[in-house]
Amino acid sequence: MSNQNVSDVSSSVRRSLHCLSHSLSIYLFTGDITQKGYEKKRSKLIRAYAGAFLPASVGMEGPMSHRAPLGPPAAARFHRRRTSGTRDERYRSDVHTEAVQAVLARHVERKMAVPMPSKRRSLVVQTSMDAYTPPDSSSGSEEEAGPGDDMTGMEHWMSRPSQLGPAHLGSTSSSSSSTQSGGSGNAGRLADSLAHTHIENHSAPPDVTGYSSDSSHSHTERHHMSNMGTIARSTQKYGNAERMETGDGVPVSSRVSAKIQQLVNTLKQPRRPPLREFFVDDFDELLEVQQPDPNQPRPEGAEMMPVRGEPLGVVTNWPPSLEAALQRWGTISPKAPCLTSLDTAGKPLYVLTYGKLWSRSIKLAYNILHKLGSKQEPMVRPGDRVALVFPNNDPVAFMVAFYGCLLAEVVPVPIEVPLSRKDAGSQQIGFLLGSCGVTVALTSDACHKGLPKSATGEIPQFKGWPKLLWFVTESKHLSKPPRDWFPHIKDANNDTAYIEYKTCKDGSVLGVTVTRIALLTHCQALTQSCSYTEAETIVNVLDFKKDVGLWHGILTKSIIGYLAISVPYSLMKVNPLSWIQKVCQYKAKVACVKSRDMHWALVAHKDQKDINLSSLRMLLVADGSNPWSISSCDAFLNVFQTKGLRAEVICPCASSPEALTVAIRSRPVEDSSQPPGRGVLSMQGLSYGVVRVDTEERLSVLTVQDVGTVTPGGLVCVVKPEGVPQLCQTDEIGELCVCSVATGTSYYGLMGMTKNTFEVYPVSSSGGLISEYAFVRTGLLGFIGPGGLAFITGKMDGLIMVSGRRHNADDIVATALAVEPMKFVYRGRIAVFSVTVLRDERIVVVAEQRPDSTEEDSFQWMSRVLQAIDSIHGVGVFCLALVPANTLPKTPLGGIHLSEIKQLYLEGGLHPCNVLMCPHTCVTNLPKPRQKQPEIGPASVMVGNLVSGKRIAQASGRDLGQTDDNDQVRRSRFIQFLFLSEILQWRAQTTPDHVLYTLLSSRGAVSSSLTCLQLHKRAERVAALLMERGGLQEGDHVALVYPPGIDLIAAFYGCLYAGCVPITVRPPHPQNISTTLPTVKMIVEVSHSACVMTTAVICKLLRSKEATATVDIRNWPPVLDTDDLPKKKPPALYKPTNPDGLAYLDFSVSTTGMLAGVQMSHNAVGAFCRSVKLQCELYPSREVAICLDPYCGLGFVLWCLCSVYSGHQSILIPPVELETNPALWLLAVSQLRVRDTFCSYSVMELCTKGLGLQTEALKARGLDLSRVRACVVVAEERPRMALTHSFSKLFKDLGLHPRSVSTAFGCRVNLAICLQGTSGPDPTTVYVDMRALRHDRVRLVERGSPHSLPLMESGKILPGVRIIIANPETKGPLGDSHLGEIWVHSAHNGSGYYSGYGEEVLQSDHFSSRLSFGDTQTVWARTGYLGFLRRTELTDANGERHDALFVVGALEEAMELRGMRYHPIDIETSVIRAHKSIMECAVFTWTNLLVVVVELEGSEQEALDLVPMVTKAVLEEHYLIVGVVVVTDVGVIPINSRGEKQRMHLRDGFLQDQLDPIYVSYRR
Repeated sequence: MSNQNVSDVSSSVRRSLHCLSHSLSIYLFTGDITQKGYEKKRSKLIRAYAGAFLPASVGMEGPMSHRAPLGPPAAARFHRRRTSGTRDERYRSDVHTEAVQAVLARHVERKMAVPMPSKRRSLVVQTSMDAYTPPDSSSGSEEEAGPGDDMTGMEHWMSRPSQLGPAHLGSTSSSSSSTQSGGSGNAGRLADSLAHTHIENHSAPPDVTGYSSDSSHSHTERHHMSNMGTIARSTQKYGNAERMETGDGVPVSSRVSAKIQQLVNTLKQPRRPPLREFFVDDFDELLEVQQPDPNQPRPEGAEMMPVRGEPLGVVTNWPPSLEAALQRWGTISPKAPCLTSLDTAGKPLYVLTYGKLWSRSIKLAYNILHKLGSKQEPMVRPGDRVALVFPNNDPVAFMVAFYGCLLAEVVPVPIEVPLSRKDAGSQQIGFLLGSCGVTVALTSDACHKGLPKSATGEIPQFKGWPKLLWFVTESKHLSKPPRDWFPHIKDANNDTAYIEYKTCKDGSVLGVTVTRIALLTHCQALTQSCSYTEAETIVNVLDFKKDVGLWHGILTKSIIGYLAISVPYSLMKVNPLSWIQKVCQYKAKVACVKSRDMHWALVAHKDQKDINLSSLRMLLVADGSNPWSISSCDAFLNVFQTKGLRAEVICPCASSPEALTVAIRSRPVEDSSQPPGRGVLSMQGLSYGVVRVDTEERLSVLTVQDVGTVTPGGLVCVVKPEGVPQLCQTDEIGELCVCSVATGTSYYGLMGMTKNTFEVYPVSSSGGLISEYAFVRTGLLGFIGPGGLAFITGKMDGLIMVSGRRHNADDIVATALAVEPMKFVYRGRIAVFSVTVLRDERIVVVAEQRPDSTEEDSFQWMSRVLQAIDSIHGVGVFCLALVPANTLPKTPLGGIHLSEIKQLYLEGGLHPCNVLMCPHTCVTNLPKPRQKQPEIGPASVMVGNLVSGKRIAQASGRDLGQTDDNDQVRRSRFIQFLFLSEILQWRAQTTPDHVLYTLLSSRGAVSSSLTCLQLHKRAERVAALLMERGGLQEGDHVALVYPPGIDLIAAFYGCLYAGCVPITVRPPHPQNISTTLPTVKMIVEVSHSACVMTTAVICKLLRSKEATATVDIRNWPPVLDTDDLPKKKPPALYKPTNPDGLAYLDFSVSTTGMLAGVQMSHNAVGAFCRSVKLQCELYPSREVAICLDPYCGLGFVLWCLCSVYSGHQSILIPPVELETNPALWLLAVSQLRVRDTFCSYSVMELCTKGLGLQTEALKARGLDLSRVRACVVVAEERPRMALTHSFSKLFKDLGLHPRSVSTAFGCRVNLAICLQGTSGPDPTTVYVDMRALRHDRVRLVERGSPHSLPLMESGKILPGVRIIIANPETKGPLGDSHLGEIWVHSAHNGSGYYSGYGEEVLQSDHFSSRLSFGDTQTVWARTGYLGFLRRTELTDANGERHDALFVVGALEEAMELRGMRYHPIDIETSVIRAHKSIMECAVFTWTNLLVVVVELEGSEQEALDLVPMVTKAVLEEHYLIVGVVVVTDVGVIPINSRGEKQRMHLRDGFLQDQLDPIYVSYRR
């Protein structure tokens, strides 16, 4: 290299170091990196430029070649950091921690994009610190747990995080690993570079209201934020009650609306990845298919050939079987120690010699074969399976039982001790025992006494378990075998030696069978790999019943004859340093541990001078296959290197239940020159299954270490995880497969799964087999590196496939633990799994929250975790939930039970205390939004309908003039009477004693009744009252505030007699005056009522103190009490002259919350009553039961008007009476033999719920509904098919015919458009495609089809009514395949609004609309409801094909989302089905946010369970992301008298913070 080049490079180094010093000094000052991290980054940069002069290797590197010796100062720094207890060494590396901090540093300057959830104070109190019980373990393993963070036994080893200063609490980058834990790039430089690409690559973009894109001030702002970090956290409020404006410019002042506005601001931010927005013409909503990234890394290496381990050595005196080896040691060295068990104090509890093991095993074998059952029918025969149930602190009894089973030639099945009948996973263990045919369980005396027992002292049968005979194995309970009895010891063969259980990812338990020859060969391979010798000592901390603990601590020792010191889990909980103390005490040569054991030793380590680990020649790390175990290995070596621990002693291994030991790093002491293999791999490459060594110093890297070479006698290859087992390339991640004698042979009883796992024949790229022998899948993911070293990157069970990319659950746990976990959650109590949502896997993170963490701190931690995972792994988290401490299901050894946690989550039984849903960041395959097409001209529409053969959607009822002869005679009798008041007078003269009305009490008795004459006379007295006392003139408005009854009817006709205009008003509720009285006052004021008529009771209520406090009584018009009517008649009755004059005002509140009064003329009233009379065939001889509120709509017409017009008797049943007697309505219908009855949905629902369990009792009381021919539900909504079908099915046994139940439909502009009536075809039901309805199209599908929606006809069109379906925007007619607005033309249409809107344009548009083309002369009224017409195959009374009207929903309530029209009832139906505790639901939108309000029927602890269930249900069925989920108490959703939800009232109450919600969750 020339001098010029050297000088150039040197100047580049100087400039880079200058920039690095400036940037890293700020990071160091703010606490974003540690001093050690600063030094590493500086040295890394120097090495990068120095490498330009030297040959550089891009492959695996050995860190020991340039590892600096760790001196006392560094060790002291590490010790000070570890004793603070703020970090968890497991699942951690310096590079990963610094990467997480660099990612989070980009978010420090920004506001929180999502408001903090709102929680009711009672719910916060219930989840306070006093309500928590600290967990007894904190393990990251699913199998074993560690010492509790808050246990009293640990107080002298670790301090609480609250004792740390602000500097410690604000930093999580304390580092102790070796400098080669991974590639430590310039985190500051990378953070700055990534900050420029944040909006494009990050799924949670900054808040546009508080983010500055000026990069020149980034360091200054970060420095300022670091100094103000503590203050900002304490003063920042997400629930501020500042005054804001809604999207409509309406000012609001509430906590909830402020959060909503903050959430709305995030809608303006770009999201990753952007959706391609276009409209599919055939409206097929296909989910967005994840397109492969053209720049994704792909494998480029050659085909990876199988790697063979060293051959098994030939030993002359090798025993022919494991039993023979035990016999040899038991007879040659009977006093040699075999196993030492320890008590909870760490003292030797029992020393088992080889002689005692041999003799006790023979004794137990004899008793198993000869003392169970009878001689003729023994319970256990050779080859049978026997369960071994022993606690983890009794290895001696377990070892005796295991070898006793081998000598008896029975198959032991070791399992965990069931502590209760509801243990997590215990049922699956029972299924395994049942499939294995286990009938006998061997256990110890102490364990037998500790098992749960029934009242009789017997051990109950556990759930899912077979019936077992419990047999105690202590010698005092056993019989001595005869002198001539000796077990038959055979050579190892292919008979099953034992069955080891394995828990799968889904929670199911499988039994892996291991043959005797495989057992013997495996012990030989381990002896050769580990160089075991006679009489040496090993310390075993692992579970001795399975896996590595069983192989090294129980089985292999019988071949060689060494001593095993078993350290129980209970001792490790009290003294995590106990295993190191035993190594020093016994000068052990080998120690079998997990990375968590090394981590606990670091936590508990203090200046103990008596520690000397120089005797160790092998520290076997059983979970070395976990990539994150390297952190614990490096940290443990850094600390204990000064205590005699050598680097080459640490030997990670890889194993699985199916393949036993796959690989192990076993280097002799004299071969210490060979460094271990390391690799700093790109996480992005790993997610695509490709090995890429990080050469760009990126943040998302994973440092892996080798797990050694293949075990002796084995052949290992790497195949593709899915599909055909084809060999991978050298730079491709695949599943390791082993071909060896020393492996499992099958899953017991599962031949199909056995073939897929144990009988795999890998093929090369050319398609040929690589071996004639079968391979076994290990379930381990990795690759074979240089030198034949195996590298493991994860497990198949921990693999999460999201959008075609692979993510490992352990990697996500590591990222979460890097975000200051000790302050908010319990370390090791984190579960990561995936759930299927919208045809793709979504990540869910569940952790146990500390009781001393505040709501705001926990929410901030959750938000930081989401940001870190999204940036490091490039994947969004669907749900992050925090549960109270010590509530997650545990395994028998105290670890978290992942499958049970997932099952609880899916069932909605997790009971979290904090939830953060982020569907918008992770669900990127939503269907394509719809784009509005250009408007099509009327000519194109008409031509298109003609070409496609579709007719214009219009229909009509029969003509009012078509009457029969009898009806013509009746009509001629009072054809001269055009007004209802005249008809009443005529009936009082012709049929004075005919009963028109009968009112029933709550007990079913007749409370009062009115004949024609009585009603006429009472009406006259009311008219006299209005004229004399009220001084009212013709045309004055009178408000009638009456309860449902006779008085309301008399007052109505009295107003007609006096020439006044009546307005019926619902009286205020006595127990809720403050809420109901303002509505009464509003109707009185809007209607300009000159006086108010009511009863004495209500009059007194209006003058009460509570009413006076609610409204000003002085502003009320005169209130007349009709209980004391004058005796005399009025001078003259008013005779109206104009048929178009105003008869009454119909005031009602729509479902959208709009109060409107519709003017009904005399002509419309007459036409209305005649239409109902013809449809229902009402005559004076008929009786009709009415259970409706008589204040508006069809309910008022049936209650007050129809009886006078038609002459039939109306049996009046106030709906309020059903609250005390739900059977009142049905009993009245049965006893009075009524054939026609009318009710509302609220009445039907009350009967369905209240009488569901009383049908037999009602039948015994004589309830008979067989005479009912028409049971009509009056409503202004889509028919509720589920409710009507439930009602029909429930009362079918009482004689109710299903076809008699039907619906009626009316609206504000026309109070009754459809009514089933007594004749005509049955109601029609169709199934339409819900996706098509969102595009305003109607497509019929078969029942049970995907996305099918059942719709029931809304009744037959009334006589004199014409209907057409029109486009609500263009006002053009539509074909019958389109969904449009229902327009109606009828003589009984309303005349217009009275002071409702105050706009003539709107009134004209609603009541006097005309089509834009086609029939432009007819005047139509717009109903405001969407529906469609369908011509059926049925025929009506005229012999023509019947046109059925199907109402879909209100136009004002329909929600425009993603360019499509959604109806609230469809989403609400899905939400109610999502969880059993959801009582009711209502949805609405606000500024493009979908808000879901659910009523919780249950404990408040279940409130947060509903949030993920609701979010998933809406996503799955409607492809919508819920913006806000509000959980409230039962009864919060307002419902009107017709049983219809008042969604707009609910919306207003939510925005004004009046709902008192239990919990409010905002999506991210």
